[in-house]
Amino acid sequence: MGTDGPSTETPSAARVARSLILRRAPLAGWFVLLAVVLASYGSLSGTRRYAEARNPFPGAFVSAAAPVGYFVTSLLGAVCLGALLLVVMTSRPEPDGLLDAAAFRIHLVAERASLVWPPAAAAMVVIQAAHDVGVGPGDLLRSGALSDAIGVSETAGAWIVVAVLGVPIALTLRLNTRWLGHAVLLVPTVIAVVAPAVTGNAGQGPDHDYSTSAAIVFAIAVSALTGLKTATALTATTPTRAVQILQVFCGALAVGYGALLLYLLVPGVTLGSDFAHLGLAAGALLTAVWLSDCWGLFVRPLRASAYSVIAMLATVAAMAALAATAVQVAPRFLAHRFTSWDVFLGYQLPNPPTVANTLTSWRFDSLLGTAGLVLAAMYSAGYVILRRNGNSWPAGRLVAWLIGCAALVFTSSSGLRAYGSAMFSIHMAEHMTLNMFIPVLLVLGGPVTLALRVLPAAGDRQPPGPREWLTWLLHSRITSILSNPIIAFVLFVGSPYIVYFTPLFDTFVRYHWGHEFMAIHFLLVGYLFYWAIIGIDPGPRRLPYPGRIGLLFAVMPFHAFFGIALMTMASPVGATFYRSVDLPWLPSIIDDQHLGGGIAWSLTEVPIIIVIVALVSQWARQDRKVASRSDRHSDSDYADDELEAYNAMLRELSRMRR
Repeated sequence: MGTDGPSTETPSAARVARSLILRRAPLAGWFVLLAVVLASYGSLSGTRRYAEARNPFPGAFVSAAAPVGYFVTSLLGAVCLGALLLVVMTSRPEPDGLLDAAAFRIHLVAERASLVWPPAAAAMVVIQAAHDVGVGPGDLLRSGALSDAIGVSETAGAWIVVAVLGVPIALTLRLNTRWLGHAVLLVPTVIAVVAPAVTGNAGQGPDHDYSTSAAIVFAIAVSALTGLKTATALTATTPTRAVQILQVFCGALAVGYGALLLYLLVPGVTLGSDFAHLGLAAGALLTAVWLSDCWGLFVRPLRASAYSVIAMLATVAAMAALAATAVQVAPRFLAHRFTSWDVFLGYQLPNPPTVANTLTSWRFDSLLGTAGLVLAAMYSAGYVILRRNGNSWPAGRLVAWLIGCAALVFTSSSGLRAYGSAMFSIHMAEHMTLNMFIPVLLVLGGPVTLALRVLPAAGDRQPPGPREWLTWLLHSRITSILSNPIIAFVLFVGSPYIVYFTPLFDTFVRYHWGHEFMAIHFLLVGYLFYWAIIGIDPGPRRLPYPGRIGLLFAVMPFHAFFGIALMTMASPVGATFYRSVDLPWLPSIIDDQHLGGGIAWSLTEVPIIIVIVALVSQWARQDRKVASRSDRHSDSDYADDELEAYNAMLRELSRMRR
């Protein structure tokens, strides 16, 4: 797994090199100009900004360094994410998985950005902590109070996450030049890109459940769009149609979710503030880039060489404006007195969770709720395409998938989530639904099989497309490891113990991003486990049916013990959070936890019954297929015996005539 790329010592390579130098010059100049503008803005507005927020002034250096550092570090993460996406989408890997020469040039962009990303994030830990507590970084380090400052600065903690994740990302990019390695790195890169966004203004105050979910999507979309534009321009890569579609999609998400964030964070009466002006400027730049991408994709192709540089400069400028907003308090919070519910929930819960309240207290989750709707629409579109092509698809799979998606929307957006964020018992019902009920339905839908039957194969001279990417992932080593029945079993059984019986739950339960992380984690772990048990989609070799039934029953005692442990504990988990929320109609948080333990114990039976029915049906269907093949083979053997006897009789008659 070396990093040496193919030799490019050719005249065409020399022309490409000159082109790259010409392309990198505008970016370098533009980058320096934006950094100077941000530093000037931070210095000139520093005292006023801190006074408006009623925060102590940390000094001119921190006031200028905070927006510049946020911009630089966020841009490095965006370039890393965009370059990884570009490698995954445009590479024509060799049979052994190594990147081709064109993709290797893009890989170098990701590698070089990743080398600077962790130290930049580490520097931001100190700068952000100094910014939030109002002390100069020198004084903070000399006094030995850095750890205390980080403890009260959520965003400084987020930069630690970026620095920690950035190290393995950089090492992997340094040592690995295979397609699969780049695809896998997308996961930690996305987490690192999202971390600072969810701990800033979006994660605070009233309606922060709405703004946090929106910030997650917005951060990914803006970073991916900026990174794709930058990597494309730096490497003189002509975007494929798939890349163009992704850019339009990311642009739409950035504009839509950015508008939602602006609405939530900037009341109409504060549109004259610096925060509003910077947000509107970033929105205008992103909208212009998105409309241009739409024009180039659907109307008339734009000149790739010129437009890629212009679009890159515009998206980078948008990130600079966003960095300036990230280091100041949103106008909505300047004149608002927070209640404990504003801080910990973002909304009011004046009444207990009756059936009517649970069904009507909707707060739509723009991340998981939207994901459920999109997944349902994509599956339905695939079903329609397949039927129009004259192919059949079991209606039961369609029904299972749609019910699973509807359950995901309900669980993430109804009163089940609203009350589940404040009560352990309702949270446990939400957890069990996400971990044991929804994955069963989604697995029975067979989405990968449907996608493989609908997606067209790439032509001989075309770059690999979604069908090829999906096939590579299915047959990859990482998929083989994660879907191994033993690994899936350990993840499925061990996750609740690790989350709820360690300090992790105390952290996750306090923040909306923690609830989103738990929901996604338990959903994916449940999907992996049930894929190994009742999976329809192709994948690694599975256990025989008796082994699958044994593995399924082996889960039950672990879940029973988990529920019993919650029911018998004398001290509540997440006690600090639940006491801070202090629901007036909830008499005892320990009694509520005991109820949650009972829910965890009892709700395992329903999905287990569904899985057993599905497993027995699959087993019986498999036996019928085997019996049918055996019957056909027996009939064939019988016919062969008759033919041989007839031929022997003819030979005997011929001999007798002689």
